[in-house]
Amino acid sequence: MGTDILDFTTRAPDFEFGAEITPDLDVLRACIQCGTCSASCPTAYAMDYTPRQLWKLVQLGLKDEVVNSLTFWLCTTCKACTVRCPRGIDLTETMLMLKQYAVKEGLKIPDGIGMLRETVTTKYNISGDDNETRLIWAENLEHMPEDIEAKKGAEVLYFVGCVSAFYPQAYTIPQALVQILEVAHVGFTTMGGQEWCCGYPLYGGGMKELVWELATHNVERVKELGSTKLVTTCPSCYYTWTHVYPQFVELPQELEILHATEYLLRLIEEDRIQLGPVDRVVTYHDPCDLGRKSGVYDAPRAIVNNIPELEFREMASYGQDAMCCGGGGDVEISDREVTAQVGVLRMEQAQETGAAAVVSACQQCKRTLLTGARQAKIRMRAVDISELVLESMCNVES
Repeated sequence: MGTDILDFTTRAPDFEFGAEITPDLDVLRACIQCGTCSASCPTAYAMDYTPRQLWKLVQLGLKDEVVNSLTFWLCTTCKACTVRCPRGIDLTETMLMLKQYAVKEGLKIPDGIGMLRETVTTKYNISGDDNETRLIWAENLEHMPEDIEAKKGAEVLYFVGCVSAFYPQAYTIPQALVQILEVAHVGFTTMGGQEWCCGYPLYGGGMKELVWELATHNVERVKELGSTKLVTTCPSCYYTWTHVYPQFVELPQELEILHATEYLLRLIEEDRIQLGPVDRVVTYHDPCDLGRKSGVYDAPRAIVNNIPELEFREMASYGQDAMCCGGGGDVEISDREVTAQVGVLRMEQAQETGAAAVVSACQQCKRTLLTGARQAKIRMRAVDISELVLESMCNVES
């Protein structure tokens, strides 16, 4: 089989990075059809072809069957298949490239993906709200931080992300983080209405070429503000800034990009925040974009283990082997019920630990896990680690 069976070649117009999107489909000839990818995939049960079956279709050169499949639209891009493949095949990247091909060739795509493209490219966020209202989550704070919007020279730029900015279920995450930063006397600001979607939903939906405009805008805002640290509570934003943006634009050399868990751990180790007792049993869910994709496993656990009286129990699958919550890859847009069902499975794993709450470090994971808990009638809270840290700080004896 040659690589000409599927022509994925496309070039983003006027881009400088010069990379063509051309998967080496010959690498799939190394697939031994062991089925590890299908066994690892949280959404394989809902696909018309399991991943293993899809790679076999590619090997056989059955182009129509491949490109008309719904399989890659139900891929959460959790990367579980990739890290477990015994032949080292980057199956997640191949799924993304199949999406890119479908979009490029004008093939049938889920209705929600087309709506996502229109929303992000015109409203600059995933919800379709007026982008100037990105700070609506801050209105419930006891007081509005003085320099919360576009303060030039602030040490830390908090990149909030679309979900935390526009979805009420996640408002408590940015609220918690800014309160922590204030107590730690960190000079911080946000882009406010000038923050645009990082672009990862488009990237994951096969529209990689549309990320350039978003990346350019956001990087220029960083340069204007002059912050030396960019902190985000969103693992998808973190992954985009650290792994995707460098493909499109040059980041300021002095800019340090940190996920909130990395920065919070730094504040703890520097004694800039004090933690009080939290008498509770918790478990931790690894977000795919933070864990498998970005390699951040230790910081969240170190934070949890620094909280007095908190008992931490790992789930049956954790770290690199953690089960996806179902919230990634735009699957919720393509099939909301599939995402909810995966969330149920992950919450059932969490319930097995006997914990009272599942802690994560991702606003989308929190939403998905809460949905799974409601659907399965599991009496367990889902909280972000920023919320847990703030609770612990509030329990410090004066």
